[in-house]
Amino acid sequence: MRSRFVRSRSLPLVLAALLAGALPAGCAEGAVQVPVPSTDAAGERLCAGLRLPEQVHGQSRRDTSPESPLTAAWGSPAIALRCGVPRPAALQPTSQLVTINEVDWFGEPAGRPVTFTAVSRQAYVEVTVPSKYSPPGDVLIELGQAISATIPKKPEGQI
Repeated sequence: MRSRFVRSRSLPLVLAALLAGALPAGCAEGAVQVPVPSTDAAGERLCAGLRLPEQVHGQSRRDTSPESPLTAAWGSPAIALRCGVPRPAALQPTSQLVTINEVDWFGEPAGRPVTFTAVSRQAYVEVTVPSKYSPPGDVLIELGQAISATIPKKPEGQI
């Protein structure tokens, strides 16, 4: 069974685990370790409705471990998605966002791979993009379609 998304309460620990798990050695057939986020019932319901593509940036969908409707992965090294994550700790009202097809993304390119979080939505969605998939905006375009179709925007001015 394929999982869809993931979420976490401690962003630094989760990012470290995600980065370690999203870069497995070996073949693309194995499940990708993606930490499952803890979310409330509303976030879980929104994330469960997210209909993700079978391919992203030409990469096929992979199973995630543990299985969860809150996580998804594609390719090797894995593009990893976690839905229902907490608000990024570094996100401020003055933070620079990138808007792609009506989805606002907050990037945290402190290292490689780069992690982006879809903000201004009723559930935060985190996407980690390894440097192999450059430019990362192409991945965000593809995944943003599912996010904008499923997860409603927050009221104007809220991130």
